[in-house]
Formats: sequence, C-alpha cells, structure tokens
Amino acid sequence: MSFLGETVIAFPGRQPLQVGFSREELTRILDLYGRMVAAGQWRDYAMDFTRDFAAFSAFRRAAERPQARIEKRPALRNRQGMWTLFGEHGQVLKRGHELPGVIAPIERRLLKTVGE
Repeated sequence: MSFLGETVIAFPGRQPLQVGFSREELTRILDLYGRMVAAGQWRDYAMDFTRDFAAFSAFRRAAERPQARIEKRPALRNRQGMWTLFGEHGQVLKRGHELPGVIAPIERRLLKTVGE
C-alpha cells in the first residue's frame, strides 16, 4: 500500500514465507526459455520456491538433470550477488547482482546455435 510516496514496511525480523521472481525477472527468464525452445535446446522447465531461494531449471528432456538452473538468493544480495547460474553438473557458471549479466552465457550460446 502506498500513499503519496510512502510505503508500508513489514515488521522487523519478519521473513517472507517464500522467495519468488518479480514480473520483470520472470518475463526475462521465460523469454530466454522460449528462444531456447525455438532453437531446440530446451523442452521443459521447473520452478522451485522456498524460504531461502527461488530457482528456474531448464531441461533438454524431462527425465534428465537440468541443463541450466537460474537461482535467486536474496540473502546473498550484499555479498557476491543474489543471482547464480548453475550448469548441468551443478557447477557455478556465473554469479552476479543483475539477472541480465548472469544469464549472458546462455544468451551467447543461443546466438552461436542460431548463427550456425
């Protein structure tokens, strides 16, 4: 709720019940997912929302491990950044404070695939 620029703040120490993606973040992620599907790279996805993180996992086939996982952990906002991109084997590919910079390696791979 907002009145003339003022915002309502939650009680101190109160944690949200789960972390989620904002509309802009989800739009950016699903746009990338749609382009990867069109390129034949991904076919399925899953989203996971917990108290500590929100994750978007993309799969080549539903029965496999995710080919990529984008994770948002607000608790790491002031450290290495709340966004992390994980590879197929769970390795950290990129960390950062901004979503576009973290998903850049997937964007580059997509451009290589489309350019071939």
